[in-house]
Amino acid sequence: MESRKSQSRCLHLLKNFSRSYAAIIEDYGGELYDPLCIFYLILRGLDTIEDDMTLPIEEKIDLLTKFPEAIFHSGWNFTKSGPNEKDRQLLVEFDAVIEEFLILDKKYKTIIGNITEKMAKGMIIYAKKAAENTFAINTIKEYETYGHYVAGLVGIGIGEIFLAAGWLNLEMVINNKNPDNIGIFLQKVNIIGDFYEDLMSNRKYWPKEIWSKYVENISDFTLSEHQCNAVYCLSEMIYDALRNVPDFLVHFDHVHNPQVFKLCAIPFVASMAKLEYNFKNHATFIRTIKIRKGRAVQLMLETNNMKNVARILIDLMRKIHAKNDDEKDPHFHKIKTICNQIGAKIGLADNILG
Repeated sequence: MESRKSQSRCLHLLKNFSRSYAAIIEDYGGELYDPLCIFYLILRGLDTIEDDMTLPIEEKIDLLTKFPEAIFHSGWNFTKSGPNEKDRQLLVEFDAVIEEFLILDKKYKTIIGNITEKMAKGMIIYAKKAAENTFAINTIKEYETYGHYVAGLVGIGIGEIFLAAGWLNLEMVINNKNPDNIGIFLQKVNIIGDFYEDLMSNRKYWPKEIWSKYVENISDFTLSEHQCNAVYCLSEMIYDALRNVPDFLVHFDHVHNPQVFKLCAIPFVASMAKLEYNFKNHATFIRTIKIRKGRAVQLMLETNNMKNVARILIDLMRKIHAKNDDEKDPHFHKIKTICNQIGAKIGLADNILG
């Protein structure tokens, strides 16, 4: 059957913004493909507004406030994003996303609408803080809460979509905080890796409670004279991301649907690989660095069961341990310990560092 024009545009947009996510949900077909595609594009559109530093704060707040309602009205789009905003085309063509959203089953529209509203409210809080205080995120608690709003809610929403489709049981969604915690972890990894790009766009997401231990101004990390402290701060940021992994890692063992497993595990494994690549890498502060495309594809193909996930994680933890060779680093011992804890959680009998 020939696809609708709006459906074709949404598929094109999704592949432009996240080929890996598009590839994962492509296998779903049937009832779930469209809700998961539209869910991603709607939240990506909301995130594009939040990230656009060319918008006056009053206009940004107004857009974020009205966005959850706008997705229920045909024809809405936005053409005033900054010329260099990488995702501006999504908002230009957002009327196609809304057209597809409005024909979804009511249960999926309700889930997507609720998550969008909660995320927008959280973004408004932090946008106002950034406008008033220069730094939107001062404490580690604020950092965690921000991660919940912009990424943890994504995990919760996906869990609710799976539940509505009968792919997960109610107890797993209601009593399990893992979708939120995994989302927060993924967001922390993105914030670490996007340091340079964010700084160049006047976005500052690293919590001041951490970085102020090492420099007076966060931009000092880009200077060669602060290279040592920059790397030490990077260690603390990476430790902060890793410290929650042991608690939610066992979650994957309880996901028996292979398609649900891949959607949970592939982003997680890719993020762990990014952390390993960033660890002790001062280039994080002076340019945008990414793992090689071939490596990313390899990880995606291999992440199809818990045995492979365990094997990949063991390899990554050992690589981090090998780089963790500076005993003057304030988080030297904590990094070593967390690597062993992650190994223990995935059932490694002997010491991961042996």
